[in-house]
Amino acid sequence: MRPFAYQRATDPSSAVQALAAAAPANDPLTVAAIQPLAGGTTLVDLMKLDVMRPSTLVDINPLAGMWSAIDAGGGNLRLGALARMSDVAANPDVQRNYPVVADSLKLAASPQLRNMATLGGNVLQRTRCTYFRDVSFSNCNKRIPGSGCAALDGANRSHAVLGTSEQCIATYPGDFAQALIALDAAVEITGKSGVRSLPFDQLHKQPGNSPQIETILAPGELISAFRIPGQWPRSVYLKARDRQSYEFALASAAVALDVQDGIVRDARVALGGVATVPWRAREAEALLKGRKFDENLASRAAEAAFAGGKPRRHNAFKIALGQRVVARALHQAAAMEV
Repeated sequence: MRPFAYQRATDPSSAVQALAAAAPANDPLTVAAIQPLAGGTTLVDLMKLDVMRPSTLVDINPLAGMWSAIDAGGGNLRLGALARMSDVAANPDVQRNYPVVADSLKLAASPQLRNMATLGGNVLQRTRCTYFRDVSFSNCNKRIPGSGCAALDGANRSHAVLGTSEQCIATYPGDFAQALIALDAAVEITGKSGVRSLPFDQLHKQPGNSPQIETILAPGELISAFRIPGQWPRSVYLKARDRQSYEFALASAAVALDVQDGIVRDARVALGGVATVPWRAREAEALLKGRKFDENLASRAAEAAFAGGKPRRHNAFKIALGQRVVARALHQAAAMEV
């Protein structure tokens, strides 16, 4: 790991001020010269791999007293960005009224990492693409813009089939973000101009021609909270992976349903492990709404979710696998007793 300076923020203002000094770096392996440090479970890992080379880390853990609350009052849910994943997953209100959130957190990483990792850091984690994480590969547009994408014609079994471009097919690796995007969550962002809020589905950017730009966050901006409107007790997160623990998704689905007398009144479907960003399957949702739920409807919705899939040489199996995961998640959600 390369040398770096360490600062400790005392309040949101000092954190924002320190981070706002971050200008685009000349070193292509440095996304920004100054990075926030919370749980460190992703950032420190990438620094050890020499993929990220920040000159300064700003410790924002002192803000946890203000930014780690779990508030399920008023029929809505507000989660502080510095809340630990394990605390949120174990919260009785979250487990009862937002099981898709609890499940997505429980199925992510190891218990040790969940005890350290924060919600804000989790949604900002970077891809697990081998070509990105191994600096011996020089052609990675996400790491070195303009260098090419080795995954296009290389080993791409774990890569995305949705939201890709000819510049990048790296998969977004998280689980929690799928639950957020499925439930129409909003993200609260604190910056130099104060606090702003926007739909969570606007936070991440598809790669397009600039895969190195992964979110809309500007220098000096920090995620301070997430807000989920309403309650979704009939919801599940299902994850298919190569092994049962401490593994990233090959395909996953976050599903929330409102079913009355067998009719789907509302449906939310999000996909993980198959897209370059947290992916909302609105075509599947439109197909489900207003119809009687049965096996045929679940299968049709699952197919609709992957209608725009663009597989590569080694990852074509993800479409069929993803369809099965979506259909199974829909069945599980519909069968829940609420």
